[in-house]
Amino acid sequence: MSQHTRHILCMSGGKDSTALALYMRDRVKEIEYVFCDTDKELTETYEYLNRVEAFLGKKIVRLNDRAGFDHWLDVFGGYLPSPQMRWCTRLLKLKPFEEYVGDEPVISYVGLRADEDRVGYISTKPNIKAVFPFKEDGIDYAGVMKILEDSGIGMPPYLKWGRTHSGCYFCFFQRSIEWVRLLETHPEQFEAAEKYEKVSADGKSFTWNERFSLSELRKPENVAEIKRRYAESEEQRKANKRNKRLIHVLGAMDDEDDEPKACLICQL
Repeated sequence: MSQHTRHILCMSGGKDSTALALYMRDRVKEIEYVFCDTDKELTETYEYLNRVEAFLGKKIVRLNDRAGFDHWLDVFGGYLPSPQMRWCTRLLKLKPFEEYVGDEPVISYVGLRADEDRVGYISTKPNIKAVFPFKEDGIDYAGVMKILEDSGIGMPPYLKWGRTHSGCYFCFFQRSIEWVRLLETHPEQFEAAEKYEKVSADGKSFTWNERFSLSELRKPENVAEIKRRYAESEEQRKANKRNKRLIHVLGAMDDEDDEPKACLICQL
């Protein structure tokens, strides 16, 4: 007897996985929606997922790793996760997801769009087959926006104050300007992130941001400088976009940042 194949969509609280959940809702009746909850997510992420659940008319299963962030931080000797050492994604996102899946055959729906050409942290268990409906159906950024607008749910609310992706409030992929905005919007979460930073007995610094510790970043003169630099870079970006418009029309790709990208299971 062949095993039953489960259909699972892992959500992050981001726009793409939310749009995909809405897109698949009437296409796969037996689909399961799950969210790997680190208990360190943005306040708006929890609020948004509650709204999404109502729109879907189906429960989003919250997966919690039995050993949370603080436990694994102790295991790693106080080494904070980083783009080079993403233990948070592996142990707080992928591990609970794979335990929930078990050994049954599973189709995992991933919200990569048709206009994206990237890979990231997704499960490689042999019983899990990843599929990419947006890529298969040619749905790009504009298509995702249309799904969210037509449904009435709209964009994730953290985008309004400048956070570019979902995930933990102390996500190391945040730019300096996003840390500033977290400080201004959710000072209690900024302060909680700051408490994780430390200097070890051998003088090694454990910080979320490569340029500043958060205690340095929050100083008024540094906040002002970060805002100034960001405003200048945005002006330059807009100028470059205007200058390159003809090239883009002719089919060239947008420039990609050299910085590592946030993990798919956290960001989409």
